[in-house]
Amino acid sequence: MLFNSFEFIFVFLPVMFIGYYIFNRFNFTLAKIWLLCGSLFFYSWWNPIYLPLLLSSILVNFLIGIWISKTGYKKSVLTLGIMFNVSLLGFFKYYDFLIENVNFAFGANFSILHLVLPLAISFFTFQQIAYLVDSYRGTTKERNLLNYALFVSFFPQLIAGPIVHHSIVMPQYMDRSNRKLNPENIAKGLFIFSIGLFKKVGIADTFAVWANQGFSSAASLTFFDGWVTSLAYTFQLYFDFSGYTDMAIGAALLFNIRLPINFNSPYKAVSIQDFWRRWHITLTNFLTKYIYVPLGGSRVRASRIYGNILIIFFISGLWHGAGWTFVVWGVLHGLASVIHRAWNRMGFRLNKVIAWFVTFQFVNATWVLFRAPDFTAATQVLSAMVGLNGVQVPSIVNAHLGLGLSEEWLYTFTLTEDLSTTMLYLIGAFLIAILWKNSNQLTENLRPTPLHALFAAGLFIYAALQLQQVSEFLYFNF
Repeated sequence: MLFNSFEFIFVFLPVMFIGYYIFNRFNFTLAKIWLLCGSLFFYSWWNPIYLPLLLSSILVNFLIGIWISKTGYKKSVLTLGIMFNVSLLGFFKYYDFLIENVNFAFGANFSILHLVLPLAISFFTFQQIAYLVDSYRGTTKERNLLNYALFVSFFPQLIAGPIVHHSIVMPQYMDRSNRKLNPENIAKGLFIFSIGLFKKVGIADTFAVWANQGFSSAASLTFFDGWVTSLAYTFQLYFDFSGYTDMAIGAALLFNIRLPINFNSPYKAVSIQDFWRRWHITLTNFLTKYIYVPLGGSRVRASRIYGNILIIFFISGLWHGAGWTFVVWGVLHGLASVIHRAWNRMGFRLNKVIAWFVTFQFVNATWVLFRAPDFTAATQVLSAMVGLNGVQVPSIVNAHLGLGLSEEWLYTFTLTEDLSTTMLYLIGAFLIAILWKNSNQLTENLRPTPLHALFAAGLFIYAALQLQQVSEFLYFNF
């Protein structure tokens, strides 16, 4: 079941909302059981075969958390718990990748299992590792299985985040003041949900057509095609993932649950460090708190700091996907972060506009690796972007602008049927991502008025009319 589907928007979500507040009139525990059962149903909608995997993961981690708090061998039990989670994730996500590389490197012929990645396993694994580490540190001692299960499986954030921290959401599940309808939360929830739905259906899915066309014909791209392809994916990815997060935050607010912000205008970033403080914030926070800081963080000598940064970004790349393109993408971001840190230590500074331009171009170029099916396609797109495949101008641009170029400088642009529309979308997406307030800022400062309601209704109605062409969110693959 997808957030951008008729069954979720017009059946599942309203039924869950109504049932939750009806049960709350009688018993708070029943209401939470209703929410848990609904979340498990939501998860099993894709493939019921993986529901036992999720339930087993929840139960085992809950019991290990209790064991850690009671045993005198805390570190050993924590290690066991982390190994359980990493092994589970590693088997389903990386087994085939590992075997393929072993076969290639040693000429072996081990069998590939062609495992289907269980939905959300990367997200709920990280959430539960954080919980176990904090149990070891003594900062959490959850004894209520219902609250813990709901923390892991709450349907708005289960599939693709945000990666929620137990200290943020678990107290909310126990707060009895959340039993009552909150008109402000409902208004804000519907507002940001509508924005997110529009981001996905009205913007991201449009860019997806052009990005897919470009990457599927990477060998034939020239300079102009390469830039349209890369920018189309850059904006598709942002509006797809941030749209999902907006919808998750909005759906959770209907139940008086506040999920953490996951995006803060990342394409406004003026450095790679600034970018990662704005993009997928909850993943950055997890990697920083539970890996970077234990490795020594910024308290060690410079060479160790740089090594720690590279480790973090290597893990980030591998977390996103079992493929060498993801690993290289992560390492490149790590190297950029090391260079940025060294640059700052030497006292150098760039003009903000130049710093933004360099950051955006780096992010845009490395997204090509993130999207490309292999290094060959990535190299072809990047080669086109730097003019190695020719620098011709689309005939339609020559005609519209009256450039008067001769035929050898012109070609027929075939990446999209309407180049003018594509350019308008790219300019519009750029203005939204770079210049306007983001959805979190709009929602946080929202004082509901008829104009706000009309704005949200317009976005929702437009998006709802496009739901005949439902597509998955990109981060479902990670």
